[in-house]
Amino acid sequence: MLSPFVAWDETAPRPPSDGGLRLLGSGPVAPFCAVLLDLGPQGVGDGLVAGLAGPAGSVLARWDGAAGVVRIEVGGPDGTTVAGTAPLPPEPTGQAAVVVNENRVTVLVAPAEDELRPVLTTREPVRAALDLRDPAVLGGLEYAWGSGAGHPAEVRRVRAGLSGPAGVRDPQPVRRPDGTPFTRDGRLYLTLTSAGLGWFPHASWGVWTLDLADPRRLEQVGALFSLRDGLVLGDHAGHLVVDEDGGRTIVLVSSWGDHDTTRGVHVRHATTTEDLLTGVHVLETQRLVLPTRASTWDPSLARVEGVWHLAFVECPSFAPRYSFHPALAVATGPDYATGLRRVGADATLEQAEGSLLTPVDGHWYVLASDGDARRHPVYDLRLRRLGDLPAPYGTNIPHPVVVRAGEGPDAPWWMVTFDGTAWAEDVLGYGTHGDFVGLAAPPGDRPPGIPAPDPGTRNAEGVSGCCAPQDVGPAPTGPDDTAV
Repeated sequence: MLSPFVAWDETAPRPPSDGGLRLLGSGPVAPFCAVLLDLGPQGVGDGLVAGLAGPAGSVLARWDGAAGVVRIEVGGPDGTTVAGTAPLPPEPTGQAAVVVNENRVTVLVAPAEDELRPVLTTREPVRAALDLRDPAVLGGLEYAWGSGAGHPAEVRRVRAGLSGPAGVRDPQPVRRPDGTPFTRDGRLYLTLTSAGLGWFPHASWGVWTLDLADPRRLEQVGALFSLRDGLVLGDHAGHLVVDEDGGRTIVLVSSWGDHDTTRGVHVRHATTTEDLLTGVHVLETQRLVLPTRASTWDPSLARVEGVWHLAFVECPSFAPRYSFHPALAVATGPDYATGLRRVGADATLEQAEGSLLTPVDGHWYVLASDGDARRHPVYDLRLRRLGDLPAPYGTNIPHPVVVRAGEGPDAPWWMVTFDGTAWAEDVLGYGTHGDFVGLAAPPGDRPPGIPAPDPGTRNAEGVSGCCAPQDVGPAPTGPDDTAV
């Protein structure tokens, strides 16, 4: 339930003397947080409470052992609202938690020595009373807890901080502009979507490291949030390019943080001098003008022989199902966002995403994932189909990140991806997936399924294996122009 970014961790905490609330002095920088309470053998007592409170209002879970229920209470400008109520399990509660993901609030309990499980989750009543995405609201809230009066709970430990992922997905290596994966001390840096306790807007984005000597060692080192349209959001499914020569990091991210099918999805971007590979950051982003009128996500950026290339996913329709496919653009100016023009798209596919620009021994490919055919297509930089990766295809739509696990020609090739394994889907619904999955290839010069390059021709930009870009007219300028 917690990320490594814990703001408060206290053993044998001092409870409020009057049975009220104890404010912990700080609150989250984004509405993605959790408060966890370890309890004594008597469980939740008469009025255990935890969550966020302060001058801006409150969002609190209140456990009542005598009544056998837990409630979510939201205090806003119009008073206090009970946003949801659920019965408690009959077993004594050994641990209790409240998790905030965007405006969705989830209460979890666990018997002693067991795993936390959700018992209550709600969003719309919370959003109607107090919008936690609003920086003015969020800035007026602190982590809070109380043990209740009468028969108070024995609270043995209190922890509070940014929430962790129920699952991870959308992996993409952090790269330098030339496509080199960013590594330090044998660890590969990559970005992952952190699945929240709910749908796409309840997920967020972070930076992780993967030990290239042991793929079981995956560690979160950064958390990234978006400030746009006056709200702090969990935009995710993006790419970081660390441009050390330019003294900047390029941020590309998909606008899933407020997604619904009427609004669509688009790619956003920013550049910053901050070190995004560690710590917590809230980033202001702008819409990236792409050569399409469709919704877009999963950006992947690299500079190939001096020309910026951007692979992305194009979604022309959300009904009767989401229909999407890989696409590719190139910049006609000196920077990545200048005059992007379309190279092509594989519109024959309808469930293909995770479009990843991938270098293999100095040559470039676009890899993708086709959920209908259950395979990983391989393209050249004309977006011509070259074949498929011979790899097991798991559940959901696993994105094919192919990297060398180390330096030199003897280093093995790995594919790191994710699957559709969900957590507590019976209570929380779709969106809590997936598990991190690693695959390894036999030793060899090239990953299986990626052919040696055809010398081919060079286009007007001088890029080997690409083509002259197509001008498809002006791109949309606002969310109302995205295809539905």
